[in-house]
Amino acid sequence: MSAQHVAPTVVKLGGSCLDDLDGSWWDDLARHGRDRPLILVHGWSKPLKRLSARYGEPSAILRDRYGNQSRWTTPEVIDDIKAVSAELAADVLGRLEDRGVSAERLLGSDGLVSAGEGERWWWREKQLVELHNLVGPITGVDVTPLKNLRPGHAHLVTPLARNAAGLEVNTDADRAAAAIAGATGATDLVLVTDVGHLLIEGEPVRRISGRDAAAFRDKGAKGGMRKKLRAAGEALDHGVHRVVIGSAAVTELLGGRTGTVITDARHATHTSGASA
Repeated sequence: MSAQHVAPTVVKLGGSCLDDLDGSWWDDLARHGRDRPLILVHGWSKPLKRLSARYGEPSAILRDRYGNQSRWTTPEVIDDIKAVSAELAADVLGRLEDRGVSAERLLGSDGLVSAGEGERWWWREKQLVELHNLVGPITGVDVTPLKNLRPGHAHLVTPLARNAAGLEVNTDADRAAAAIAGATGATDLVLVTDVGHLLIEGEPVRRISGRDAAAFRDKGAKGGMRKKLRAAGEALDHGVHRVVIGSAAVTELLGGRTGTVITDARHATHTSGASA
């Protein structure tokens, strides 16, 4: 933490929605970033699919024996992730610097994020087979590389990690953002995605407790939202006060004017529909 003791805001930028964030969205983020340190964690799903059609094929995604999905990651995939992330980072850093917020890029695998041993058995053609898949669960965050946590400055993190064997591995960007938020003492984690709200039985949820969000995650949530709810729970467990999921400007989401706000049970009530 900087000498000013200002807690950072951590924002996960979904790879599926980056192209849809217009100039006013970045104007809003920069205004917020002048008052608080920013840590941005980005996804890469759409840029990777643009790089090669094979990344959009069903065979690019693996499912383990527990039903969890993961991108099949080889050393070549790691190289492609780095390539598209470098282009993405140049764009994001340029947008911020044009708006008066200095910025730097960090690879999570450069001493920031550590990972444990990944799953070895995966379903292929209706059989469980052993595959060398370069993925792993996050086991720790060392905040030392985040040297300039101060208002007016942003870090953009590419969520790769390094495992005990020293290999670079793929990690889930939402959960990486949650781990980084907890390690840096962030009070707020914003998960910017391409959906406006968490939906339960087709109704938008404005506020929900961490306990109720976890219950829905385990019994009703699917796909990317299930991962986001898992990340939200992990962030709250690590001391983050509030997680917001949505597709709007960061200050709109933090102000509770749109999106879904998830807090611990002492501060949240489950409200669906248009009213908070």
